[in-house]
Amino acid sequence: MTPANGSFQWRIAVVLLPFAAGFYLSYLFRTINAVIADQLARELGLGSAQLGLLTSAYFLTMAAAQLPVGVLLDRHGPRSVQSACLVVAAAGAAVFAMSSGLFGLMLGRALIGLGVGTALMSGVKAIALWFPRERQATMNGWLLMLGALGAVTATAPAQALADSIGWRNLLGLLSAVTVVLAVMMALIVPEPQALGRRQPHGPATLQRIMLDPRFLRLAPLSALCIGTAWSMQSLWAAAWLARVDGLPRAAVVQHLLVMALALAVGGLLLGWSADRLRRAGHPVEVLFGGIALLSIACQLALVVGIDLPSYLIWSVVGAVGSATVLSYAILAGYFPKEISGQANGALNLLHVGAAFGLQAATGFIIDLWPPEATGPPVVAYRVAFGATAGLELAALVWFIVSAPLTRPTTYLAGRSVQNRPILAPSQTTAYARAQLVFARRVAAARGQARNWRVAALGSAAVCAVVAVKVVTGVMTNPAVPHVIEVDAPARRKSQLLFTVP
Repeated sequence: MTPANGSFQWRIAVVLLPFAAGFYLSYLFRTINAVIADQLARELGLGSAQLGLLTSAYFLTMAAAQLPVGVLLDRHGPRSVQSACLVVAAAGAAVFAMSSGLFGLMLGRALIGLGVGTALMSGVKAIALWFPRERQATMNGWLLMLGALGAVTATAPAQALADSIGWRNLLGLLSAVTVVLAVMMALIVPEPQALGRRQPHGPATLQRIMLDPRFLRLAPLSALCIGTAWSMQSLWAAAWLARVDGLPRAAVVQHLLVMALALAVGGLLLGWSADRLRRAGHPVEVLFGGIALLSIACQLALVVGIDLPSYLIWSVVGAVGSATVLSYAILAGYFPKEISGQANGALNLLHVGAAFGLQAATGFIIDLWPPEATGPPVVAYRVAFGATAGLELAALVWFIVSAPLTRPTTYLAGRSVQNRPILAPSQTTAYARAQLVFARRVAAARGQARNWRVAALGSAAVCAVVAVKVVTGVMTNPAVPHVIEVDAPARRKSQLLFTVP
């Protein structure tokens, strides 16, 4: 029995769960450096820039693998590709565990990124092959939620193991688990027949994908928002909480745990919401833009110093890391599933490339300030995080203003008319021509309504931030009245002045 002719539960057992296990290891490897960073710094004498460069090596090789892996997934299938890549990840974890210098650590980290960096793309490709389109966003949400449990494991449980057996033995244990999973995936997961024999591949296909106006509109915002969330969760969130907020190690680990839980729950909720919006005939782009705006507002609140619950802010930042569910759901409406591996790979290349660049750049910006006795100065973190938020805000503006340049998906009687061929007037009836004109006008109206909704949300967010700042300023700086006698030639008068201490 194969997933193609098996029950829905059978598909979940032999397709979703094995790839979710691989993505679980991907998230565990990605975020574990936030837990063992202190031990690495003490044992090997690594600074902020070196830690940022070391952690970002994962994203560098992961980014380099996305385009070739997308082609391989379309041609050879997700089982063969992912099981082979997991062996590479196991070798990288072993190298990392045995290294005693920065070069060996970076080599091991790079091999880990090359191996498990394909987990998300393999899972999304498998879901596109074996699940109906109307269930794919929800299945992607389940994939992301189950995989994000790896980020949950890379908090308190990983901290306890690292403290008891050491970070080297912990990485060795993960290497053995990765080998076992690779063998199980090669034996359990089925492969579709005649995969990729007549599917388009090569630079020409990738060029058409990456130059598509709809891809160019989505890619900058998706890459920067998701890359920022990954960068913070894997390293810089812990550094901010410890240095800027002054939290003890136990509280930092608790915050990372809450971020991981928000990531897991967010993937499931966003996938379910995307499917609901699509069935109702609404574009998923609106939800994605709103999530990006919320993330930028939370980051600006951190930079400005607005007194909001830290668990709330970091939960939002962590949950945005699961917005890949929305990005892939949007791409599924742009490109056929025969080239879905290449389309998703091109977008994921930008995700991990942005995460690598932002993670390394944050470390270099922080090191521009001379360190204090207790570590880098607080202003260095604020400048670095503010620069990242500014880039995301610029990408959001582009996402909004470029909407009229792309043709939004228009649903007519349950069918998409976006890519219907436009016939010559002599080939169409008056009714067909009127139908196309009506569809275009509905698309334009929905695009304008979407833009106004995003503008309204942005205005409301700005007003809320300003109101919170004013209220907190008034509460922390109360006005004190003073009565001052003023002499005048004809009469004496009093003035009541208010000063703010």
